[in-house]
Amino acid sequence: MKRILLLSLLLSICQQATAQINKASEVSLLKGLSIAAPSPDHIDRFIAFINDELGPNGINTLLLRVDYNYQYQSHPELQNKKALSLEHVKQIVKACKSYEINIVPQINLLGHQSWASSLENLLKVYPQFDETPHVEIPENYEWPNEDGLYCKSYCPLHPEVHAIVFELVDELMDAFEATSFHAGMDEVFYIADDRCPRCSGLDPATLFANEVRKINDHLLKQGRELWIWGDRLIDGKTTGLGMWEASMNNTHRAIDMIPKTVVICDWHYERAEPTAAYFALKGFRVITCPWDKPAVANEQFDQMLAFKEGVNATLSSRYLGMMQTIWTSAENFLDQYEGRVELSERQQGQVNTFKTVLKRMSE
Repeated sequence: MKRILLLSLLLSICQQATAQINKASEVSLLKGLSIAAPSPDHIDRFIAFINDELGPNGINTLLLRVDYNYQYQSHPELQNKKALSLEHVKQIVKACKSYEINIVPQINLLGHQSWASSLENLLKVYPQFDETPHVEIPENYEWPNEDGLYCKSYCPLHPEVHAIVFELVDELMDAFEATSFHAGMDEVFYIADDRCPRCSGLDPATLFANEVRKINDHLLKQGRELWIWGDRLIDGKTTGLGMWEASMNNTHRAIDMIPKTVVICDWHYERAEPTAAYFALKGFRVITCPWDKPAVANEQFDQMLAFKEGVNATLSSRYLGMMQTIWTSAENFLDQYEGRVELSERQQGQVNTFKTVLKRMSE
C-alpha cells in the first residue's frame, strides 16, 4: 500500500511538473501578427478584430506598421492627412492589454522611403535626406527599370536625419507604451551610392551595420529593443536566395558587425528556407515569418519547432516563435478575412495562411 501511495505521489508530482513546463513553453512561444495599423475610419473594426480573433486565438504579439499614420506632435509635417490620434492608439493599447498582447510599432528606417510612383513623407518633406536625389520617381512606375529603383533610401550619414526620425520613434513608442521597436530595414537596394557625397566609396555592410547600431543604441538608452527584417543579413549569391529574400549588394557581412540584442524577423514566402538556424547560430533571437502559402507556413512551423526542440538550451532559447505577415492595408485584410470581397488567389492564400498559423499556434 505504501509503495502504491508513493508511486501515486510521484506520478502526481511529475504531472504537475509537466503541466508547468508545458505552460511555460506555451507562454514563451511568440505567436505574432504583422499588419499595417488601421486608418482612423476603421479603428472600431480593428479593435473588434483584436477582441474577436487575435486575443481568443492566443496571439501574443502584434507588429503594427505605423510609419506616418499617426498624429505626431514632434513633427506634424510628417503625418498623413488622415492619421491615428493618441486616443485611437490608446484604444488599441487597451484592447491588447486585456489579452496580454505585446505591441511592436514599426517605422521604416533607412529603406522603403518611397513606394511605386510616390515618395514617403520623410523624403517628401526633407528631400535633402535622399540617398539618390538624381533618381527621379517616375510617373508610371515599372519593375525592372534602368535606375534599379525599387524603394528610395535616406542617407544614413546625413547629419540631420536621425534627430528627426528618433523623435518620431520615441513619440510612437511612448504612445503605444511599447518596449520593442521594429525599424524595417528590409530590401535596401540603395546604399553607399557612388554619387552620394557622404557615402560614395564606403562599404555597404559597414554603413548598414552602423545604422543598425545607431538605432539600437538609441533604443537601449531607454531600455527598449530593436527588431528588423533579416533579408539584408543573408548572402543572396552563396545561398541562392537572390536579391529579395537576401542581399546582392554586399550588406550581408553586417551580420558580424551588429549587436546580438537585435531581434531578427526571418521572412521567406516561397519555401521554408532554414535561415532561422543561421541567425540563431550567429547569436541572434529569431522569429519565423510566413505570408501567403499555407503549405510553406506549415513547413516553417514544423521547422521552427524542430529547431527549438532538437537543439541545446542556448540555441533553443533563440527561436522565439512565428509571426504571420499581412501585406495590404488593415481594412483590406479585414474585408478579405471576413469574406466581404471576392478574393484573388494570392488574397485567398494570405487569408488561408493566417488561419493555418492560428490553428498551428493553438495546438
